[in-house]
Amino acid sequence: MNRTFNIIGFLVFASSLSVRTIDPVVPQIAADLGISPTTAAMLTAGFAAYGLAQPVLGPIADAFGKARIMTICLLLLAVSSFLSAIVTDFWLLFALRVVSGAACGGSFPVAMAIISDLVPLAQRQVAIGRLLAATISGNLLGAAVSGVVADFIHWRSMFVGLGVISVAATLLGIYGLRDLPPSEPQPLDVRSVLARNRAIFAIRAARICYGTVALEALFLFGIFPYVSVLLAKSGEPRASIAGLVVAAFAVGGMVYSLSVRRLLQILGQKQIMMAGGLFAALGLAIVATSPPWQVQAVAFAVMGLGFYMLHASIQVYVTEFAPAARSSAVAFHTFSFFIGGGISPVAYGIGLERLGTGITLSIAAAAMVLIGIVSAQLLVKPRPT
Repeated sequence: MNRTFNIIGFLVFASSLSVRTIDPVVPQIAADLGISPTTAAMLTAGFAAYGLAQPVLGPIADAFGKARIMTICLLLLAVSSFLSAIVTDFWLLFALRVVSGAACGGSFPVAMAIISDLVPLAQRQVAIGRLLAATISGNLLGAAVSGVVADFIHWRSMFVGLGVISVAATLLGIYGLRDLPPSEPQPLDVRSVLARNRAIFAIRAARICYGTVALEALFLFGIFPYVSVLLAKSGEPRASIAGLVVAAFAVGGMVYSLSVRRLLQILGQKQIMMAGGLFAALGLAIVATSPPWQVQAVAFAVMGLGFYMLHASIQVYVTEFAPAARSSAVAFHTFSFFIGGGISPVAYGIGLERLGTGITLSIAAAAMVLIGIVSAQLLVKPRPT
């Protein structure tokens, strides 16, 4: 079990490296391709494909095997990463980020479904917390290292590194997960898939969870592609510093993943969710004052802790309300989250331009408080199956 968990963790880590690599290097990409920073920031929206692919990836994983889908997606990620290192046209790079996003979509959501198949409900939040540690580590290193690579080598070099790591993960997945016990395959014909989807959305908890994660992403994640731009306006143009600020969010997530067992004992799940919304709001409120980058890094860490306290609690509900079609249920969770995340950079761009940093982030902070409180009150603790 530990060997399988460690292999799955590395596969998730490898794919997660790609998620936040663009954020710290938006100004460098803009300068190199001759486009505005706002246009370059749209590369992060291309990763909405991570979520858009979920209604397809979920049923396919339920039908053909979760481990098989993970390894195929990692291979696709490797190819798109290598190609991203050589293209010189913005729209081609955007298209490859869409492909990379869709490929990454076959990693963490499918891994969470596999872990939920193997781990009983009582231990699942801790297990998901460990899985989050792997994906957070990837996010952290992807953001931090990409900024350093961009400063000292070139932003294209990071894509070569991502391709190499993805190839290694593909080979490990093929070898290491070959003996994973298969779950009962689900039919893949259109009628059966639509029937399963209707059954999932008929569940009250599903509608609450999916709506909550979409709102989380909408109000929280749009700030990330603008971190480097806002820091540059305040006199800090280094991509490596922007990378450290963005990576601090993942540090907060690591704090959660390492302390989740203790938090459950002290607070309980509903209190964790409400506290998570408050911490996320506090981080946004601090960033709204445009403090020095060191303070912003601390704020992003607090924001990350709060987000994962809330988000990981919701993930536990998602893994249990449709166990027979777990990949599909988790897929719609991810789909909802990335729809919100895809809209968020556009919404933040409009808000920052028309309302300013302070008002935009204050609105987002108030929303995060409400999301934490309301979702905790609406969701009922799932019963183990």
